[in-house]
Amino acid sequence: MQMSQILENSPRHCANQGVNFKKFNKKLFFAFFTFLLTVLSFILLVWLILHPTKPQFSLREVEINQLNLSGPSLLNSSVELTLLSNNPNRKVGIYYDELQVCASYKGQTITHDTSIPPFYQEHEETNYLSASLVGYQQPVAPSFGYDVGRDQRIGKLVLTVKVIGKLRWKVGTWVSGMYRFHVNCVVIMPFGPIPSPPLSSKQGTRCSTTI
Repeated sequence: MQMSQILENSPRHCANQGVNFKKFNKKLFFAFFTFLLTVLSFILLVWLILHPTKPQFSLREVEINQLNLSGPSLLNSSVELTLLSNNPNRKVGIYYDELQVCASYKGQTITHDTSIPPFYQEHEETNYLSASLVGYQQPVAPSFGYDVGRDQRIGKLVLTVKVIGKLRWKVGTWVSGMYRFHVNCVVIMPFGPIPSPPLSSKQGTRCSTTI
């Protein structure tokens, strides 16, 4: 009578037949890394093809209604302005998440920061932005009064309007991270002798933009 042979696997042999979790985790990691790299490469490719151009700003109209010293180094001011914002991109939209506007004269800030509400700008779209800037008891240098008097004698005043904000690019359904941008506008206004009517300029001034 022939007896059948019974084969038994050792515990070590059984362990080898089980799931190799270390090897499985490596495969999972490489699969995820490959997917992520593919997505990032696609985004970069789209970005390089479209190559967004920074927005263009111009100062369309400025009016200074008040520029009076209430003390040796305290200023009250009121400035009304209209900015023109243009998106030159044909396939890229722009989200403006934050815009802060202020005016300065001779390197001194003469108004408080004023916020412009956030908005979205379509491809090749142009928007008019209005802001009322006010400075109440704004600290200025003791030489401010002398500088104003000298400009009145010369007959012109140079005002600087600054915009600081944050934007995001939109390509299809993809939206980029946030970028900080700075806009600098310089306008020369006629400045007559005291008493002077409100100063205004409607010539239009192109602004510089950095991102």
